[in-house]
Amino acid sequence: MFGLVSKWRAIVELLAPARKVVRIEADAPPEFMPDRHLVLLTEGSEEWSIVMLCPCGCGDRVELPLFPEARPRWHLRTDARGRPTLHPSIWRKEGCRSHYFVRAGRVAWVN
Repeated sequence: MFGLVSKWRAIVELLAPARKVVRIEADAPPEFMPDRHLVLLTEGSEEWSIVMLCPCGCGDRVELPLFPEARPRWHLRTDARGRPTLHPSIWRKEGCRSHYFVRAGRVAWVN
């Protein structure tokens, strides 16, 4: 069953448009989250967190700190077409336990 689910996720990811970054100035994630896009939270010129809905479909918010003092922390890059890449991978230790990369606006699942 797991193999079928992972194949379905890969097909959906290929057919859907690439994710983009929505930049907002805020001190907390917004109440409404876009289905596919990543929300970049800023304060002035400082980028401090990236928030997204878990791509597995569980509905949970995934918040990843970007500021240098955070441990762990993630790095966000966007290419010329505005597609985000996050490093390192996102591995949810609780809840759905999803493990994935975001590369060039696409989710690459780790089996």
